[in-house]
Amino acid sequence: MDLLHIGPRTFSSRLILGTGKFSSSKVMLEAVRASKAELVTVALRRFNREQLEDDLFGPLSELEGLTLMPNTSGASTAAEAVKAAHISRELSGSPFIKVEIHPNPHHLLPDPIETFEASRILASEGFLVMPYIAADPVLAKRLEEVGCASVMPLGAQIGSGQGLTTAGMLDIIIRESTVPVIVDAGLRAPSEAARAMEMGCSAVLVNSAIAAAADPAEMAAAFRDATAAGRSALRAGLMTAGNEAVPTSPLTSFLGESR
Repeated sequence: MDLLHIGPRTFSSRLILGTGKFSSSKVMLEAVRASKAELVTVALRRFNREQLEDDLFGPLSELEGLTLMPNTSGASTAAEAVKAAHISRELSGSPFIKVEIHPNPHHLLPDPIETFEASRILASEGFLVMPYIAADPVLAKRLEEVGCASVMPLGAQIGSGQGLTTAGMLDIIIRESTVPVIVDAGLRAPSEAARAMEMGCSAVLVNSAIAAAADPAEMAAAFRDATAAGRSALRAGLMTAGNEAVPTSPLTSFLGESR
């Protein structure tokens, strides 16, 4: 069976869902079910049992077969991210943590220095660290070396829907990495998820493209199918691209032959 391995954990689905931006918890839960995702990420600020209308942890934790990956969204320093991770683990019991540090609200690009420091600390403390990073092959390798369970380079700026603008750098990261490479951020269409998988990514994380769709549950199902199709295509072995036309049938003169 073709399983996704992240640290000691295994998953059959290679689609990971973000849970922000949905119009309601009901819509979000419908999308999660339709996606058949087994790993979802949720921000610490959405762990709110006192205000149930703003709580995602409770409803998500009741879904069978689902693993929660808290994230540190909102942190602007390594110290804030580490603190958020500790609180998240205490509340959820999950060993996973998505390190997400973007101090500038105008472009929301991840801070490489603070991300590295937070990831180094949390990996040493036994977390399964999954850092959200720019598509930087050097940083990806350094994070792998300090014990991260995966690396999560962006396909494009978060929420932009620009697709795989970083494809060239993703190719290098995939080639050099020995941990799962998961494209996180920027995807707009299921076809882009399929392409990421065909490139050799281990999984994709999608949020805005599903949450902002006219029918989030249907879009989640489309991303589910596209992710699986891209993985199957990679395993089947894509044909080599060429610069010249190659006939699919032998070119003979049989039509001109006398009968």
